[in-house]
Amino acid sequence: MAVSDPIADMLTRIRNALRNRAKTVPCLNSRVCRGIADVLVKEGYISSYDVIEDGRQGIIRVHLKYGPRGEKIIHALHRESKPGCRVYRKVDGLPRPIQGLGIAIVSTSSGVLSDRMAREQRIGGELLCTVS
Repeated sequence: MAVSDPIADMLTRIRNALRNRAKTVPCLNSRVCRGIADVLVKEGYISSYDVIEDGRQGIIRVHLKYGPRGEKIIHALHRESKPGCRVYRKVDGLPRPIQGLGIAIVSTSSGVLSDRMAREQRIGGELLCTVS
């Protein structure tokens, strides 16, 4: 089945897997989805991810992370920019979810970055999603 928005599909799969307390979740492979997974690993929201080649598009297996007592690390994932309504922000307009405790993931000319890295490099771009 064709997926019209692979980023929203990935975020929904992660949300559902967290609700079910799953250890891993398969997502469709794309450059943007790998970038989002890479940002989530760097920021400490997931433990790791693997890219599995299946002869077609491929699959990303995301290894979810939980706290010492089994509590969720990711509480909310919100898709900001949608295929019908893209959201672009300058570096000064990037949001700070939960006053800096969460992150915003931004697609820039330098690749997919967290809001902190985008501010360091002084680059704006398309606001993909927020994680808290």
